[in-house]
Order: sequence, then C-alpha cells, then structure tokens
Amino acid sequence: MGVAIRADLASVPDYNIPGTAPGAILLNSNEGPLPPPPAVVEAITRAAVEGHRYPQWFSDTLVGRLADELAVPAEGIAVGCGSVSLCRDLIQAFCGPGDEVLFAWRSFDAYPVFAKVSGVRARTVPLDAGHRHDLEAMLAAVTPATRVVFVCNPNNPTGTAVRGRELRAFLDRLPARVLVVLDEAYREFVDDPEVPDGIALARHRPNVAVLRTFSKAYGLAGVRIGYCVAAPAVVSAVHKVSVPFAVSRLAQAAALAALDRPEEVRARSAAIVRERRRLESLLTRNGHEVTPSQANFVWLPLGEEAAGFADFCARHGVLVRAFPGDGVRATVGLPEENDAFLRAADRYRATALRPQAVSMPGDSPVHRRESR
Repeated sequence: MGVAIRADLASVPDYNIPGTAPGAILLNSNEGPLPPPPAVVEAITRAAVEGHRYPQWFSDTLVGRLADELAVPAEGIAVGCGSVSLCRDLIQAFCGPGDEVLFAWRSFDAYPVFAKVSGVRARTVPLDAGHRHDLEAMLAAVTPATRVVFVCNPNNPTGTAVRGRELRAFLDRLPARVLVVLDEAYREFVDDPEVPDGIALARHRPNVAVLRTFSKAYGLAGVRIGYCVAAPAVVSAVHKVSVPFAVSRLAQAAALAALDRPEEVRARSAAIVRERRRLESLLTRNGHEVTPSQANFVWLPLGEEAAGFADFCARHGVLVRAFPGDGVRATVGLPEENDAFLRAADRYRATALRPQAVSMPGDSPVHRRESR
C-alpha cells in the first residue's frame, strides 16, 4: 500500500505553468521583455560569492530600504519569494478551519489554489460586464466566515482596475475584522490617475495589506522577490507562517540594485505602456474586442473561442495565455514581438470570417460563415 495523499487535494486546481516552445515568442507569462540592467546582474554576481552563507531571516536590509522609499515603518513590511508567496502566507496567517477567502473571478489563479491547500473555503464573485471587480456584489457576498478579501488591482488577467472613490467606499463599508489584500503586482504600469496607490490607503487602514513585486516592472521574475506593506500586527502574523530564509541573498541584492535605478524602471514601464496602447489601438481598429488594460498585458474576451485563438497563435509562433471559456491574455513584449502577435490575431480573424464551401447532400456547394 502506498503512502496516503490528502484526499481533498484532488479538488485543488493545478496552478498554471505556461508552456514554452523552441523559437516561439513568449507572451503568455507576464514577464518583462528586457533582461535586468547590467548593474543588477553585477549585484547578483557579487552576492553569489557568499552563496554558502544563509540570507537574512527577514531581509532586513531590503526592508529598511523599502521603509525609507515608501515612508512606512519597517515593522510594516514583509518580504517574500515573490508576492505570490505572500498571498499564501496571508491566508495561512488569518484563516483557519471554517473560514472563507473571497475574491473576484476571473482573477489571479493562485488565490483558489492557496485557499484550498490551506483548508479554507474559496468564494468567488463574478466580474461585471466590463470585466471589472463588482465591489457591490463582493460586499454582499461577505459572511461572518469571511476573513480575507483579495482585490487584484489591476486585475490579472483582465487588466481592469478599480478606481479610488469606489475602492475607498468599499473599504469603508467592509467589516473591520476582514483583511483586504490589495494585490498590486502591476502597479507600475497604471496610467489612470484615478487608480489609487494602495500603500497610501494601508498607512491609515489597519485591515489593508498591499502586495508588490519586483517580477514585472523591475525585470526580476526569475529572481523571485516581492513584499507586503501592512499594519505591524499583520506583518508579524505573516512572519510566523513564512518559510525561513525564503528570500535568497541573490534576490535581496537584485532588489536593492534595482531600487537604485528608479529612472530606468520608470522608462521601461513607460515603454510597456506605450506598446500596450498601440496594441489596444491596432487590435480594436482591426475588429478585435479588447478590454482597456492598466497592466503589462491586454485581454481579449473571446469566450469559447479563447482556446482556439491561443492554439492558432501558437501555430504562428506566438504563445499567449488562454483562459478557456473566458478570454486570452497576451503580455506586452518588444515591438517586434507585439507585431508578430498582431499578425497572428489578424490572420485568426480573417480565417474565422472567411466563407467556407460546404457540400450539402443533393445540392450544389453553398457558403457558410463560421460562427464567432
């Protein structure tokens, strides 16, 4: 008889691992299209010399630097192996048997996985017709068992964002016992001035935690480092459940070096935003439905066509992320990569709209348009 595996794991959805293909353009993982700056690579190399030594337990050097940058107390910052690990830590720190985690759907894939693995019920609220968080419906869905609410802002995978007035109204009406996690992994790509800075909210609201990452705008997805800003009591609870030494010396060195180059990060982010706008404009002009994005990707709400569209793009050398039944997310890459995606998308549309000859028994050929 083999070892016993937890029976409830059978219902846990697999966390998506984006596919790769030799020579393909990878627009399926929300990675930055550029490598880290040379100075960051040099910092990683220097840190590797001390790879035989354990890193700091709580990444104290980086915490101190972030505290100065963000004007928050060091006791209010937790560093993790990417912001995704802090999602899990917050659930484990604040939820127990019988508790619930609430979030919009569709949103970040990791939320339901971490909830179920932690033995916590995951409750979802559909996005509204504009593929945005329906905060009124989320308020109505809160129960006495709700302990944590995730608001991904901008939302992954739709790119839509909640604005300041509606978010503050939501926070004002939410029970103070509920922890609201503002997941701001894509904050650096926001160009709508009405989208709030979550850290400014967290400074004055003890039940708000904000997640940020170095994976996207800073180009450190492969290094794995992110952070949480919250009330000191929240950070203390996160520390109790976090994996010891989860953040390597190399990751901390990379993050510190990246923080030394804010102008370069802003320039890279601005370039992505310009390309995002170009993609949205050209896709819309060519007849594709596109949801306005505030992130480093675009969302095509293709519904049942999502998987077929992604397969078609893959056959043309471009990998995008399909969410079957909902839509397709395409990361903004380099201009030439985005051009390849545009060509694939337009070829798909032309193929879908092309009349096809269909032979009917006893009749001459007739033309039938494929449904969309």
